[in-house]
Amino acid sequence: MNDTKDNNRRHFLKLAGLLPVSGLIASCSTLIPGQGPLPDLYRLSPKSTFDTTLPEVPWQLVLEQTSANASLNTTKIALQRKANQMEYYANAGWVDKAPIMVQTLLVESFENTNKIVAVGRETIGLRSDFILKTELREFQTLYLGNTPEVRVVINAKIVQMPRRTIIGSQSFEANIPAQSDQLNSVVAAFDEGLGKVTKKLVEWTLFTAHSQYKAR
Repeated sequence: MNDTKDNNRRHFLKLAGLLPVSGLIASCSTLIPGQGPLPDLYRLSPKSTFDTTLPEVPWQLVLEQTSANASLNTTKIALQRKANQMEYYANAGWVDKAPIMVQTLLVESFENTNKIVAVGRETIGLRSDFILKTELREFQTLYLGNTPEVRVVINAKIVQMPRRTIIGSQSFEANIPAQSDQLNSVVAAFDEGLGKVTKKLVEWTLFTAHSQYKAR
């Protein structure tokens, strides 16, 4: 009886050894926590049109890393259905953490003005005449009424170097209703809202810093 059991066991192991590796991986992969379909990733666009009276400036600008609270410092796309609770869209996200994405778009937007000698992140070691500090305060879809609405708020401070004196501080905001509750429409509203805020912020920075630069 024991010989029969041993023979059956050896036969099973021999058959198991002949199974394709891919089949074994597939069967095991269902047991790995956190696996599932990859999320849809979205990116937003920089601004390229500005006030035609923007000054052409000879100074250099460094953008510090945009800051944000923990609920926005993520690749997840935030939504709010209650005044005191933040949620996120399922199976969707930004291509980068929201503050990093915003900083990248700000740098590109300043470059698109073609009015500034040099602009970059602080990590590149650029010598700066001015530093721009930004804080992403709101960057979510509001479901508090009948139509979803995207709200974007960025606070900005301009610091003059080398004295590190704050020469300007202002908040910029936009509220854009989405055309529908579909995610593509929501992302389009984010793009429009951030675009409006970026345009105002870039123009304000160039005008404010340049007036201070000329008054030195």
